[in-house]
Amino acid sequence: MNWQAILIVYLKELKDQLRDRRTIISTIVLPTVIMPVMMFGFGVVMTKIIKKAQDEGTNVMIVGSAGAPELIKALKADPKFRVVAETGDYQQRIADKKLRVALELPADFEAQVRVGQPATAAVLYYEGEIKSGIGARELEGFMQKYRTALVEGRLKERGLPLELTKPFELKRRNVAPPEKVGGATIGGFIPYIIIILCFSGAMYPAMDLTAGEKERGTMETLMCSPTSRINIVFGKFLTVLTASVATMVFAMISMAGTALIGGSLFAGKAAAMQSAAAKSASAGFMPTIDPAGMLGVFALVAPVAVFFAALLLTVSLFAKSYKEAQSYAGPLIIVVIIPAVFGLLPGIELSAKTALIPILNLSLVCKEMLSGTWNWPFIGLIFGSSCLYAAIGLAVCVKMFNREDVMFRA
Repeated sequence: MNWQAILIVYLKELKDQLRDRRTIISTIVLPTVIMPVMMFGFGVVMTKIIKKAQDEGTNVMIVGSAGAPELIKALKADPKFRVVAETGDYQQRIADKKLRVALELPADFEAQVRVGQPATAAVLYYEGEIKSGIGARELEGFMQKYRTALVEGRLKERGLPLELTKPFELKRRNVAPPEKVGGATIGGFIPYIIIILCFSGAMYPAMDLTAGEKERGTMETLMCSPTSRINIVFGKFLTVLTASVATMVFAMISMAGTALIGGSLFAGKAAAMQSAAAKSASAGFMPTIDPAGMLGVFALVAPVAVFFAALLLTVSLFAKSYKEAQSYAGPLIIVVIIPAVFGLLPGIELSAKTALIPILNLSLVCKEMLSGTWNWPFIGLIFGSSCLYAAIGLAVCVKMFNREDVMFRA
């Protein structure tokens, strides 16, 4: 290998890629804007949807309302609810999203309650539908308060203290540090995004430097240049690797900036809520990400980026045109997504077996590092196996570039 020749090819290809709008979008624009859009854009939209659903109020139908006049009166007095007329098709209306929730009561509900006989009430809602879920939670909260009021009323009638209904207090207190909370909540999501962007950042340059050159008719000219083919291969490979690493770097910078700004806003709101409501010391507790974990993620993603660059160069080399290369490289993203998604599933833990599965091992170990847990034997095993896969991929790529039937497919 001649590193001077490799550098010449690399700089030439890098200059051409910087002129390509598709490469700029996939390498710089997309990874920079995707995290702010996902965190703030989706967050704002979901907040507005939930607030609108809460402000609209919940239309609720009482099935068996004749036996609960006092409950109906209390429910109508609550501004959160709008009691609608009882009909027989209430279940279908909930399924058709025409009714948020329904409350099924026995015909003699209040008579049973009055004599101390336990009565059963059922809240019917649409699982997975936001407005119906909000209505069900509000209705359950109302029924719990109504039940508490009934119990307290009976205790007052008998001259008994209200404390009998609460023999003890139960509080929840978090003991995990902020970085562990952050790693557990979003630690699996961060490597998932980085893996996808790292792959997509290498895709377009890899297709352009192989199938694109074949389509433009410049591949033959490049192969006839007075330098060995391996120098050309490594020059192209370094260009694709640069695009992949640049995508990862821009994504991490955007992610850190988004987390910093979002964390400041979250902390400000939490502090305001704490001072206004005089909450406990745990109020305002904000999950964070271990900075050393972010550096560890970068180090472990690097050999995976090498593997992606070599894989995409090899696959795209079999195509005769850019469009054909897209049909080859596009479905590969599904192969990348599947193990990354498995890393997000609960119960999938890092072990000696999972440490050898490409992409899945990266997703699992990055989640632990971002939470401040450094399992060095597994980290070494994952880094070593990733380097091995990257070396195999690069060797296959060089071999394909030396095959005339692949380079100049008719």
